[in-house]
Amino acid sequence: MRSQDANPRHDGSLSTGHGNSPSDMLSRLETMVLMGCEMPLSAIRAQIVSAIDVMVHLERFRDGSRKVVEITELYGMENGAIRLSPLFLYKSSEGETGQLVATGNTLHTRKQHR
Repeated sequence: MRSQDANPRHDGSLSTGHGNSPSDMLSRLETMVLMGCEMPLSAIRAQIVSAIDVMVHLERFRDGSRKVVEITELYGMENGAIRLSPLFLYKSSEGETGQLVATGNTLHTRKQHR
């Protein structure tokens, strides 16, 4: 779906953004909003956390391939910051190809849909 389809009347949406990590992407989203209007950062963060459940971070490797390296849940705010919980992380060891490994964290919330 296109990013403009992301609103509460839809069951789900998928959008892309460019950042070096999930937290970097969140910072970029905040900056884009601040470039467009004056709003308290706490209000911007609250809107982001209410709109995004999970972030999937891909990385380009030296061989040119792209791999999912992190799947992280956004699950609220603490001391003015968005709380992140990594669900899966890419692990590699010498001489082996890596793989996505569960962190053991479980989803904190399942947003209720009407």
